[in-house]
Amino acid sequence: MAIGDSTLDPVALAYVRALLRAPTRRQRMWPVVAAAAFAAVCAVTFATVMVMAPPAVTQHLPADRLDG
Repeated sequence: MAIGDSTLDPVALAYVRALLRAPTRRQRMWPVVAAAAFAAVCAVTFATVMVMAPPAVTQHLPADRLDG
């Protein structure tokens, strides 16, 4: 009998090993989706504020340039 030969059924062994393996814990998706939504809302809000806000530096024109 060769070393690779066995009296045990490899399919049955794989099934038993799968049953004995600890169950894997599934990752939740809602925290990731919530973080992405929060980042998107922050980005859109920041862009809206930057478009609607007046310029931070204003330069007043001299009086002689105002007269046309």
